[in-house]
Amino acid sequence: MQEVLSRKTVKTYNKIVLKGDFPEQDAFVADPARYIANQCSRRAGKTNGLAIKFIKTMESHPKSQCVYLGLTRESAREVMWPVMQEFNDRYNLGFEFIESKLTIVHPNGAKLVMYGADMKNFIKRLRGRKYPGVAIDEAQDLSTIESLVNDVLTPSIADYEDGWIALTGTPGPVPNGYFFEVTQNKRYGYSHHGWTLLQNPHMPNPTAFIDDLLAKREWTTDNATFRREYLNQWVLDVQSLWVQYNEKQCDFKELPREHTWEYVMGVDIGFRDADAIAILAWSPTSDTTYLVEELVMNKQGITELVAQMNQMTDKYKNISKVVMDEGGLGKKVAEEIRRRHSINVDPADKIRKQENVELLNDSMRLGKFKAKKDSRFAKDSYLVQIDWEKSTPHKIIIKKQPHSDIIDAVLYAFKESWAFTHQPAPPPKPKWGTPKWAAEEADAMFQHELDKMQEEQDYNSWIKKGEY
Repeated sequence: MQEVLSRKTVKTYNKIVLKGDFPEQDAFVADPARYIANQCSRRAGKTNGLAIKFIKTMESHPKSQCVYLGLTRESAREVMWPVMQEFNDRYNLGFEFIESKLTIVHPNGAKLVMYGADMKNFIKRLRGRKYPGVAIDEAQDLSTIESLVNDVLTPSIADYEDGWIALTGTPGPVPNGYFFEVTQNKRYGYSHHGWTLLQNPHMPNPTAFIDDLLAKREWTTDNATFRREYLNQWVLDVQSLWVQYNEKQCDFKELPREHTWEYVMGVDIGFRDADAIAILAWSPTSDTTYLVEELVMNKQGITELVAQMNQMTDKYKNISKVVMDEGGLGKKVAEEIRRRHSINVDPADKIRKQENVELLNDSMRLGKFKAKKDSRFAKDSYLVQIDWEKSTPHKIIIKKQPHSDIIDAVLYAFKESWAFTHQPAPPPKPKWGTPKWAAEEADAMFQHELDKMQEEQDYNSWIKKGEY
């Protein structure tokens, strides 16, 4: 039976891969390295290449389990699942698709299981098992990728001599992070691959597609988003970032002690993802708002959320307002918190969310909103991107993934900070009789005489023209 499976493996693999018309993809699939990085543009065919690599690995290791990790469970379903179905139908592979578990079963018993980084305890689910092949897709957007690779996945492939971990993705809007270090600075011992849609033989007329894209978006070839997503180049793309945190302007060490601070609590309720709490500090005597504490908690109940809200209230005595997302089921949750736990919760302003983001960005540009550079808010601000494909001049659309709960919580609280109303106190007047006082008095008298002369000239002109 094993010999039959082996013959079928070679036949299937030859059918799918060894055609010679896509050498870049073939080289990635056949790469025997343990650690592989594949950086591609959009529409380049990297998902198909990854699917073929999984098929090859599953056929080589009966009854094994491979893992595909997307940003979310839903994105895993949308990206890899249909590609595997297409290969199964085209080549009659005999796979069984168990959609409720996002699991694909090979006839030889090997499995491909798909996870999302948003799933509760997904790291615990991966830990302690053995896999012949693991892929992390959209690696540029996963903030926990380094610890995930080093602490969880690397031990999991040790049982297989040909076990592999692949990081695949597109250049991110900020040229830093683990995927950037791997692909651009050639760190951590990865084998490297990469190509664009121009090398994809299955992309019909890619040059015409690019020309149409540039015309539709009114972009030049120097546009940062175009260079990232279609030319496969790492370039700082601030305009693609929804929240534009600037470390030089926004980082701080501690709250200034010369002010008396009031606090606002912003709460974002997660249904598929996490709950988040943000504590912002502001003072009537300061024009700056500070993010002083944040909590992000995966998949918890109302009791746990209320306990954390009470903990924050005890810690920050002057919390003047608690603002919560009441969209969807949030309204019922907020009402439950009001009635059973006696916490006065106000609904967040979600209607003008984009306006609030612009106000926040403007405050960060002026250094009037501060958040520590190692905060979750700061890190997430480098990930959440504008979807220029779906946005219009009148409406900004945000990419579904990666999503940030803490950014939403900060936005809700920031709207309730009144630091922007602060007016700096006038400078103290000089002491009577001093030289500075005398100089200011002389200037004021001189200006008074000038104003009188201007009034007389205006009056005489008015009389002369007969405009009375």
